Amino acid sequence: MTDFNELTPFSFQLLVLLSVILSKVVVSHFILHEPLRYFQFYCQKLSDKVNKQQNSPQQQAIAGLVAIIVTLVPITVILWLFEAFVAVDFLWQALLLYMAIGSFGLIQVNKTIAQALVSKQNYLAKQTLKPWVLRDTEKLSSLGLSKTCIEMQLLRTLQQGYTITIVFILFGPLVTLCYRLLLEMHYCWNSKLTKYNHFGFYSKYLVNIIQWLPVRIFALLLLFTSMGKNFILFWRLSRHHFFQLNNNIALHLLALNLEVKLGGVASYDKKEKLRKVSFNDLARQPQVTDIIHATKKVSQIIYISLFFIILLAVALEFISANT
Repeated sequence: MTDFNELTPFSFQLLVLLSVILSKVVVSHFILHEPLRYFQFYCQKLSDKVNKQQNSPQQQAIAGLVAIIVTLVPITVILWLFEAFVAVDFLWQALLLYMAIGSFGLIQVNKTIAQALVSKQNYLAKQTLKPWVLRDTEKLSSLGLSKTCIEMQLLRTLQQGYTITIVFILFGPLVTLCYRLLLEMHYCWNSKLTKYNHFGFYSKYLVNIIQWLPVRIFALLLLFTSMGKNFILFWRLSRHHFFQLNNNIALHLLALNLEVKLGGVASYDKKEKLRKVSFNDLARQPQVTDIIHATKKVSQIIYISLFFIILLAVALEFISANT
């Protein structure tokens, strides 16, 4: 049996990653759980205490930055110091990654929503979708629910899965967990809500910086899956999003691949309507079947990415064995 010490650092991290993914898939099959739910509660209480609406926009933004620093720095230092006392590095890295990586139950959630929409149980679909999105779901039609479900799956996959994987491979488990904690702050202090317009600025900005490279890798793979069909057209239509600090390029390319319209107006906090960017405006509205098609397309990119990562690990092992 190969000793862990004989593996290259890349192969070791890949082994940790695959082990965590397998365990997360098994656990998510039986129960949808959120290891960071207490951290979400902490973020909510922290914002209630320091985010004062009577303060100026600049003061609110600074308060949000200070909240990030006083939260992440102590956690990072404590975990970094504790790492020196851990005898089994594999288990330590696996634990941190397990905490950081998102649930693998999105496929089942999407399936439940699609089945509910097919059977005209819109209320069930809305209640199933509600915990996964910030926007209001009460007034959404069947088409609106389908669109929201597709966007939710893509963005959650990018934020809690794809970016987590890339950050873990490049920077290790501690940085990965810090990113996930920062992402939870962004969720709790989302600047789409009026009271967090300024307080949540830095959490959103930092998350978008970290996600920039993983999202572009995902988007390019999504683009290459259209090779031989509309590759040049899709690139011309989406390339202006490439250097933007957001996820628009992935949303646009998914809309083009599915031949549906995504984005547009969304309602938040039962009173705030936000006109977001629309993607593939001339296409039809998403249908229930497009939820399944989107799931297959997103899964396809994940499998392709894992294949290339495994291939790279094998190549590095081969090079290491022959040097």
